[in-house]
Amino acid sequence: MRIGTFGAGNMAEALTAHWVRAGHEVMIGARSPEKARAAAGRVGARAGGLREAARFGEVILLALPHDAAVATVRAAGPLDGRVLVDCTNPIVPPAFTLATGHGPAAAERIAAAAPAAHVVKAFNLCHEGIWRMTPPVFDGRPLGVPVCGDDPGAVATAGRLVRDAGAVPLPGGGLARAGLLEATAAFVIGLWFAGADPAAMLPPVEIAMGGEPHVV
Repeated sequence: MRIGTFGAGNMAEALTAHWVRAGHEVMIGARSPEKARAAAGRVGARAGGLREAARFGEVILLALPHDAAVATVRAAGPLDGRVLVDCTNPIVPPAFTLATGHGPAAAERIAAAAPAAHVVKAFNLCHEGIWRMTPPVFDGRPLGVPVCGDDPGAVATAGRLVRDAGAVPLPGGGLARAGLLEATAAFVIGLWFAGADPAAMLPPVEIAMGGEPHVV
């Protein structure tokens, strides 16, 4: 498939490297032509501006600071029918609170700015360094990636991109649940910065639900 990015930073570069290897056509899009060309050259992709990436991609990866996301989506031109994958995190350090407060999630605000696109929340829980692993597997178990979205086709497309990155898509529900995923990112990143292991708070699935495997 054809994939464009809004952003030429570390996340865009790390994720698109997997997708280029999987055979997808990729265009790195950015306001800075120099940054777009540099990132595209490192992963074997094309380079362009934001509007070029919007026209090129069937799928758009939104990989920007959260406070630039809505304005970028609005300025990029029509995104009708595009799958817009949002990996942003509206997190405010050092307290690791949400910039969105108790209002709509960042993903929901992005969806409101691009009503004709199919917004999916994914890839927001891990640092770009994890996505530079080929593949991201830990103790023999592939990384799980929650995916939230309302359009089944868009969710399936995002799931394919998760698998193409060597990970496993996890059913996160509709886009209304994206706020929970963003809050999870804030919480676990805060634990990581405190030197704690978030995985320690979750028992194995075999016993988490009273001894019975839990199937979502």
